[in-house]
Amino acid sequence: MRKIALIPARGGSKRIPRKNIKLFCGKPVVAYSIEAARDSGLFDHIVVSTDDEEIASVVTGLGAEVPFVRPVELANDHVGLLPVLRHALMWFESHGEPIDFICSIMATAPMLGAEVLTDSFNAMLSMKASGATGVATFPSSIFRAFKVNGAGTLEMVWPENYPKRSQDFPEVFHDAGQFTWFRVCDFPTNSLELPKNIIPVVLPRNQVQDIDTPEDWQMAEQMYRYRASTESAANSEKSHDSSDL
Repeated sequence: MRKIALIPARGGSKRIPRKNIKLFCGKPVVAYSIEAARDSGLFDHIVVSTDDEEIASVVTGLGAEVPFVRPVELANDHVGLLPVLRHALMWFESHGEPIDFICSIMATAPMLGAEVLTDSFNAMLSMKASGATGVATFPSSIFRAFKVNGAGTLEMVWPENYPKRSQDFPEVFHDAGQFTWFRVCDFPTNSLELPKNIIPVVLPRNQVQDIDTPEDWQMAEQMYRYRASTESAANSEKSHDSSDL
C-alpha cells in the first residue's frame, strides 16, 4: 500500500500574511505537520503542494518533498481541497507511482500528533471506510443559534427550538481542520460532493483550533504552550516516580 501525506500550502494567504511559514512557538507552523507525518512512519512521501518558491525552500529544508509546482489555476482563493489532492495523485500516477491512500494534512495543524494519524488510518482500514477525518464537537448546541435580523436585533435561526433543552438535540461536529484520509480507489470524482463513507475521528476540543485570524493564531499558541507544559510536567512526574523504585 503506497501512502502519501499531502500538505497544501499556497503562498497567497491574506488574513495572516505568509501564514503557512509564519513562526509558531519558535518554528514555521508547517513544520509541525511535517513532523507529525514523519513521526507516524506511515508515508512513502511527505509532499507539500505549493505555488510559492519561499514556501518550497522552507519545507524542503524541513524534510518534505516539493516534486511539482502547484498550477496557478489551483492556487487562488476559490479552489477547494479536492482538486489540489487530485492534481497530486495524477502527478504521481503519471510518474509511474500510483497511490493507494492519500492523507491531506493542513499546514496549520500544530496540535496534530503522529499517533492520531496512525490510529485514524488503522480505523479506516478496520471499518473498510473510504476515508477518515478529524472532527470536534461544538462548544454549545448549534440548534439554539441566533442571528441578527434586519432591525439589528436577535432572533433564533430555528425559533421552534426555543422551548427545547440543549440535551434534547443530537450531538453535532465540525471539521477540526487538521487532516483527512482518502482511499484513492474511492476518491470523489466531483469536488462539490461530500465523499461517501468517511468515518469521524473525534478529537478533544482542547486539541483543536482553527487558525484563520491573528486572534486564532494567538489562541492556538496559548493552547499549544499549555499542552506542552502539562505534558512536560506529567513526564517529569513519571520520571520522578520511576526513580523511587
